[in-house]
Amino acid sequence: MKKLFSLLFFLGHLSVVAQPAAESYPIDSASIEQANVPKGEVMKFTFQDSKRFPGTWREYWIYVPAQYRPDKPACVYVNQDGIQWKAPTVFDNLIHRKEMPVTIGVFVMPGKVRVVDGDPTHDRLNRSFEYDGLGEAYARFILDEILPEVEKQKTSDGRSIRLSKSGNDRAIGGSSSGAVCAFTAAWEHPEAFSRVFSAIGTYVGLRGGDRYATLIRKYEPKPIRVFLQDGTNDLNNFVGDWWKANETIDRALIFAGYEVQHVWGEGGHSGQHGTAIFPQAMRWLWKDYPKPVTTGQTKNPFLLDILQPNEGWELVGEGYSFTEGPAANEAGEVVFQDVLNGKTFKVDQTGKPVSINTDSKKAAGTAYSTTGQRYTVSSRTNAVYRYDRSEKETVVVEGLSGNDITVAKNGNLYITSPDGIDKPSTIYLIRPDGQKVVVDGGEAPTGLKLANGLAFTPDQRQLYVAESASHWIWAYQVLPDGQLTHKQRYGWLHVPDTAENAWPDGLKCDSAGRVYVATRLGIQVLDQTGRVNAIIPTPTGYPSNLCFGGKNFDTLYVTCGAKVYRRKLKVRGLSPN
Repeated sequence: MKKLFSLLFFLGHLSVVAQPAAESYPIDSASIEQANVPKGEVMKFTFQDSKRFPGTWREYWIYVPAQYRPDKPACVYVNQDGIQWKAPTVFDNLIHRKEMPVTIGVFVMPGKVRVVDGDPTHDRLNRSFEYDGLGEAYARFILDEILPEVEKQKTSDGRSIRLSKSGNDRAIGGSSSGAVCAFTAAWEHPEAFSRVFSAIGTYVGLRGGDRYATLIRKYEPKPIRVFLQDGTNDLNNFVGDWWKANETIDRALIFAGYEVQHVWGEGGHSGQHGTAIFPQAMRWLWKDYPKPVTTGQTKNPFLLDILQPNEGWELVGEGYSFTEGPAANEAGEVVFQDVLNGKTFKVDQTGKPVSINTDSKKAAGTAYSTTGQRYTVSSRTNAVYRYDRSEKETVVVEGLSGNDITVAKNGNLYITSPDGIDKPSTIYLIRPDGQKVVVDGGEAPTGLKLANGLAFTPDQRQLYVAESASHWIWAYQVLPDGQLTHKQRYGWLHVPDTAENAWPDGLKCDSAGRVYVATRLGIQVLDQTGRVNAIIPTPTGYPSNLCFGGKNFDTLYVTCGAKVYRRKLKVRGLSPN
């Protein structure tokens, strides 16, 4: 195993630099086999039926402690790159001393696509693709494929394997690319992994790990506890300074309020120091168990100004086809669209959604005027409709394939009309007398790529428009006659690892001028200069749109696929009047 570990580092990091003199560290007694300590069993298996990483073959090991009994699901530790850190011996000793709970270890090698009838040295190595990339792919591989496979196995004495599904009962770790992989798994799914061991991690420019130093500071904190290890003589090469990157991650985690511990040494890019401090890391990661790992207090002033303490997301309704178009009237009453089913729902006084329209004509975009009239854009009839307080319907304009809509206080309507991702979009102005005016795009090639949500600044002198096929929010100045001018890229958005665009959709401003944008990464919040200062992840799926509602317009409503959520905030949104 030691030879295999060294080989993996060579293959994973071809840019070899001179290492410092031999390292020497004190040996923790938990790393030494003890005669009076019951020994767990280590079993080896292979896995080659992955749906996440098709065609890959890999080995994995399962460690089952002697104290494990199948009548209670065990805690779990998942390690990348197979067995490291003398982990089975460490677990034997720490479990025996009750310094960590009864934990089943799962040690997974990276996949490789083996050549058919050829030299195995030509196998395609999948390590960097699986480990270095951001996003949830590897986490889902572990959760959906490896752990269920582990639970199919039995020990040599016939004990079935049952693993806890609680994130508080799960830890994940690794070294180098395996470390950033472990952090990514917990970052993407903190409900599945709450404890991370990261040794000589690759938080550098390989496949996006360098972005974490910024993202950690902007995101609403997650319930994750992190132990970091690195040495001052770690690599410094074409992708960055690995030691300084780890130090920067540590500072970012502290700034964001995470429970983080580090041990810095003088070593290079090796597993020697990690092996020496692994027992210490396990003690700290499992300290106070079963007390849950909690979310800390960020120092991000934007998040502190926005988020209400002890207020999380609340489910409003679920089971819809696809939700869109949330909007609030002057009283803060919220409606949203169940687009494919052609229904409009209103959140009643009890906080529950009730249908108010049995045929919305597959409306998506929705907005209220200062007089309480609701405007919608129909994707089925290519028309704009107005509904009065009694739900009486009036056709405002026909022959317009629209997406989203907003209403100015003077009665002007602005509607985005995309024509796919590659063709330029059109933005229409509909004046109160019904006149339809193209204010951007049209036949011109300068139209946005899939223009989507739009919103006014608090003074209504600027209009923001989301360009879904990019990572941009655009800004326009609104002239007295309703025309738009001085168009420019305004807001730069973060993109996920799995797409080339942020897919900004609906957006709204609060009364202080902050801009809230529904994106693939959650709700990205921009300041008035167009910089993302905060990111608030949604509970599930991609958010499509949002609005402020409630009596004081201090509750954020978000449509997410088949579900609608709300969350009480400190800030106040803009009312139609």
